[in-house]
Amino acid sequence: MTALLPHAPLSPLGTDADTHLRQTLRWHFGAATGSPFWLRTAPALGFDPVRDIRTLADLRRFPDLSDQLRTVAVEDLIPAGHTGPPFEVFESGGTLGAPKRVVDSASRGLNVDWVSTVLDAHGFPATGNWLHVGPTGPHVVGRTIRQLAQSRGGVAFTVDFDPRWVKRLLGSGRTDLAGEYRSYLLDQVELIVQSQDIKVLFITPPVLEALVARPELYERLAAGLEGIVWAGTSISAESLRQLEETFFPRARIAAIYGNTLMGIAPQRPRQDGDVHPAVFRPFFPQSVVELVDGPGGAPVAYGERGQVLVHLLSRDMFLPNVLERDTAIRVRPAPGDTVDGLADIAPLPSQGGTRVIEGVY
Repeated sequence: MTALLPHAPLSPLGTDADTHLRQTLRWHFGAATGSPFWLRTAPALGFDPVRDIRTLADLRRFPDLSDQLRTVAVEDLIPAGHTGPPFEVFESGGTLGAPKRVVDSASRGLNVDWVSTVLDAHGFPATGNWLHVGPTGPHVVGRTIRQLAQSRGGVAFTVDFDPRWVKRLLGSGRTDLAGEYRSYLLDQVELIVQSQDIKVLFITPPVLEALVARPELYERLAAGLEGIVWAGTSISAESLRQLEETFFPRARIAAIYGNTLMGIAPQRPRQDGDVHPAVFRPFFPQSVVELVDGPGGAPVAYGERGQVLVHLLSRDMFLPNVLERDTAIRVRPAPGDTVDGLADIAPLPSQGGTRVIEGVY
C-alpha cells in the first residue's frame, strides 16, 4: 500500500526552497550576523551572494570550499548573530584525508525531529529503549541516535566504535584485526542485551550480519526488537530481504543515509511500484542533494547513477556545492512530494587518487 510522507508539500521547514535560500544567504553574509569564514571569503567570490544567488541552481556558482573545513578555526564558522543553544563541533570520517569539521547548534535537531516522524510512518515503536552500535564522538551520528531515542520516550545505550581505525586496518590488509575488532563490538552488545530491554537497534550492515551469526545473541534480540535502523554502508537487496523476512520478521526495518556535511536522509516508506527496496529522501531545503555526472556535470536523468552533490543551507552553517564520495540512483519524488529520492548508495572506487574504503561504517 502506498504511504505518503508525513510532511507538507513545501518542506519540513514550512517554507519554499527559494525563500529559504534567500533567508539563509542574508543571514550568513550579513555584516552583523554572518560567520567570519564567509564574510572573509565573500569579496573573492566574484559575485554578490545576497543579490546574485536567487535560485538553487545558482548555488553552482560557489566554489567547493569544504577542504578548508579540515583546518579552519571553528570559531570562524559560527554566525555572529547566533543567540541560541551552544554550538558543538563534529567531524567527518576522514576517508579521504584529515577529517572535516562542522559546527551545529539547533539545525540538525530539526532534521532529527523530522526523521522521527518518518519512523512513525514506517511503524516504528513510539516508546522503548534504543541501542546504538556505531560511532559516537566526534561523529554527529551518536548525538542523532541519542536524540531520536529520547524524543521517542526511550533511553539510548551505546557501543562506540572508531570507523577510522577499521578503515585503516582494512586499507592495510589487516582483515584479521578488523574481524577481531568486530567481535569485540559484539561482545559489548551481548553484555547490554543480557540485562536490558532493547526495542530499537541502530547498527551498520556488516556488524548486523555478524550479529546474526551469533545464535544466542541473535535469538535474544530477535525476540524483543521492534525496530532496526541500518546505516553507514551499502547492503544488497537480497541481504536486506533476508533481514526483513527471515531474521527479523517482527521488527520494522528502515535505513538512513547521511554524513557530517549533509545531515540525515531517511528511507521513505515504500511506495507501490518502487524498484529499489530503500529510497532516501533528504531534509529539503536545509539539505539540497543533486545527483550529477561527475565534477561540474549536469544532473543525471531519473533511473541513472550520479555522484552526490550537496548544498547545506542551515541557519547554523552554510556550505554549498560539495561533491561527495558517494554515488546513487536518482528516483522520482514520491506521490504528494516534490523532492527526488536517492537509491542504491555506493562509494566511488576512488576519489582524488585515494581508494575509498567502507569498512564497518
